[in-house]
Amino acid sequence: MTTGMPTPQPSDRPRRSRLRTFLPLGIAVWLVLEIWLLTVVAGEAGGLTVFLLLVAGFVAGCVVIKRAGRRAFQSLNEALQRGGSPERGGGNGFLMLGGLLLLIPGLISDAVGLLLLIPPLQKALSRHTERTVDRKLRAATPGSFGDAFQQARIHRPDGKIVQGEVIRDDRNEPGDTSREQRPPLTR
Repeated sequence: MTTGMPTPQPSDRPRRSRLRTFLPLGIAVWLVLEIWLLTVVAGEAGGLTVFLLLVAGFVAGCVVIKRAGRRAFQSLNEALQRGGSPERGGGNGFLMLGGLLLLIPGLISDAVGLLLLIPPLQKALSRHTERTVDRKLRAATPGSFGDAFQQARIHRPDGKIVQGEVIRDDRNEPGDTSREQRPPLTR
């Protein structure tokens, strides 16, 4: 079906972000490194040792995720009983990420997952992440964070974004037939 809009030329298309360009390459390199390291360790220590390391990482990841989830639920429950909101983060996010990395088979992911379980490193990463997210949010939208929710973004067929607000006028004018009561839609 044609819309009457011309097909966008390659020069008209928006530029692809760095993350979308390099993320697949980074994942591929990470997988190759994981497999290479597993084969090196299996050659030196034996296949059974590597298997036991992977199983131990999986079990430790399950325990960590269960503990972090229980802790998050407990802090949410206590906050609801107090009538307030839960404390900010509480370190559960990086704890869960560490557990998830322990669950993923591989020695590099296990090492990074174990590093994320160290409390001082969790706090430092949490502070850095909060500062980065705050800086990105302030740079992305002028004004406060609430302004971002009040603006509507309309995507045009040519890929451009038009920002605006929807203003609804509920007044019925005498000659306006478009606002008459209509029967409800049925299935």
